[in-house]
Amino acid sequence: MEKEKILVGAHTSIAGGVFNAIYEANRIGANTFQIFTANQRQWSAKPISKEDAKKFKQAKFDNGIKKVVSHNSYLINLGSPKKESLELSRKTFLEEIKRCHALEIDYLVFHPGSALTSTEEECLDTISESILSFESEVKKGKTKLLLETTAGQGSNVGYKFEQIDYIIKKVKHKIPIGVCLDTCHIFAAGYDIRTKKGFDKTFEEFDSVIGLKYLNAFHVNDSKADFESRKDRHESLGKGKIGIDTFKFLMKDKRFQNIPKILETPIDALWLEEIEMLKKFAG
Repeated sequence: MEKEKILVGAHTSIAGGVFNAIYEANRIGANTFQIFTANQRQWSAKPISKEDAKKFKQAKFDNGIKKVVSHNSYLINLGSPKKESLELSRKTFLEEIKRCHALEIDYLVFHPGSALTSTEEECLDTISESILSFESEVKKGKTKLLLETTAGQGSNVGYKFEQIDYIIKKVKHKIPIGVCLDTCHIFAAGYDIRTKKGFDKTFEEFDSVIGLKYLNAFHVNDSKADFESRKDRHESLGKGKIGIDTFKFLMKDKRFQNIPKILETPIDALWLEEIEMLKKFAG
């Protein structure tokens, strides 16, 4: 594979200015990366200043970054059955879309939501309604929304391909929508990707249920938790329950070579090494 087409990076820090995430990405050999545009554990955040947006876009150009991903706040629950929480989640999500547009970010990844006291279907319907409510704001920029596959902890939805597909079918006619597949999450949710046979079967199922055309990003993580544990516990590549072979399968698969692959592994000191390893796996 041509190296310039292999998009590999990590979730880098915006400490000291959102543009600093780009210089960190460059330091670790990344040509794509993911950020939080604001503190992910606070409801409110300042808009992106024109000066910071200009610095960010210039740094992206200067460092040859191909795709940029933002990850939405962990506080947001677009499927909440609680009115106040739902309204706050939607407001915070709208603010994130505006920040993404200001920075010309390609993809906004978000966890679908949690049912809490509602049924699974009620939760999925609420999530779909939430996403549709962003239509006018989404149209103002180029950012595409990506539903992240989850591990299925607690009452979280999005751990079955059918649940992701349910939401996509509800919103795709009005919202640019896609999927970010997390290797740790799907493994913990019950998709066995440890062998070539299992890996191929999983993506055949993804294609059959959702469609590979909707797959726009990967979170590349090993898993501390066991298969089908429904626990979200990331591990460094090759040091967890998934094992290193899966990441070889992923990197050698030509269908995915132009799709951003973002490390969220727990030891950032290993990112440079892990990125170089993934590039070598690609050939």
